[in-house]
Amino acid sequence: MPHAIRFERTGGPEVLQWVEVEVPPPAAGEVRVRHQAVGLNFIDTYHRSGLYPVPLPSGIGQEAAGVIEAVGEGVAEFAPGDRVAYVGGALGAYSEIRNVVASSLVKLPDSLSFEQGAAMMMQGLTAQYLLRRTYRVEPGDCILIHAAAGGVGLIVCQWAKALGATVIGTVSSEAKAELARANGCDHAIVTPVDSVSARVREITGGEGVPVVYDSVGKDTFMDSLACLRPLGTMVTFGNASGPVPPFDPGLLARMGSLFLTRPTLFHYIARREDLLAMAAELFAVVEAGQVRLSINQRFPLKEAATAHRELEARRTTGSSVLLP
Repeated sequence: MPHAIRFERTGGPEVLQWVEVEVPPPAAGEVRVRHQAVGLNFIDTYHRSGLYPVPLPSGIGQEAAGVIEAVGEGVAEFAPGDRVAYVGGALGAYSEIRNVVASSLVKLPDSLSFEQGAAMMMQGLTAQYLLRRTYRVEPGDCILIHAAAGGVGLIVCQWAKALGATVIGTVSSEAKAELARANGCDHAIVTPVDSVSARVREITGGEGVPVVYDSVGKDTFMDSLACLRPLGTMVTFGNASGPVPPFDPGLLARMGSLFLTRPTLFHYIARREDLLAMAAELFAVVEAGQVRLSINQRFPLKEAATAHRELEARRTTGSSVLLP
């Protein structure tokens, strides 16, 4: 029987279990996918820890790439043998084989590997909506991206640079600073050595930046606001250090009539036409070499607990994949 990672209670990585699972024939509107690579993302740790509650017991993981083995009734867009990738839908991507709703899938171009497909859907589509939809970066913009050496960060650095932006990034070590610079980051700020807002003001001649992309959350939120110029946009899209505590919205007015948004990828890809358009743009910049995916860690799927420990300890860079 095929295996999958599941958890019956929330907690640390030790709650993840490698178990046998039964995979029935795909229902109407579904396809059965044999995974070749599975994406590892910080949101997986939120589900496991209970920060984002899910019904228990539960599977885990929202992103993978593989080959279709069977299609259910009514599925016309896909056929057995198709190479596909997906993000979203019911939790359970940490598995060898599973049934997936066909509307969540996109065809993976032959020019891209399964590892690339598994590593790019969550992080790459996040970078796409950040740069092209939440705040549309234009040539000449100067942007700030936190965790610039992480999976989303490295993609944002490269893509923003290709769009003609100046990129400021925060990192936690000089080694990560070098990695960020090698991927398009013009100014790497090592934290907590530097005051981020002071350095951003210095880099921008006191003006501040029009947008901050912040996946760190609680520890960086207030200083991120201080980096923005008047009418700037604060995009808080993750909680790596914990959720942002409540604050007085009047602060946004006092700091320059700032805009604040807390987006999530799944609202941006809720309509299939948006998913297909965003994936096509992502695949195009990767195929053109404007964005290189840095898959720096590979873990056996059954060792998902180890992967979570490494991710939460900030010992990973770029993207990580789990291999069935």
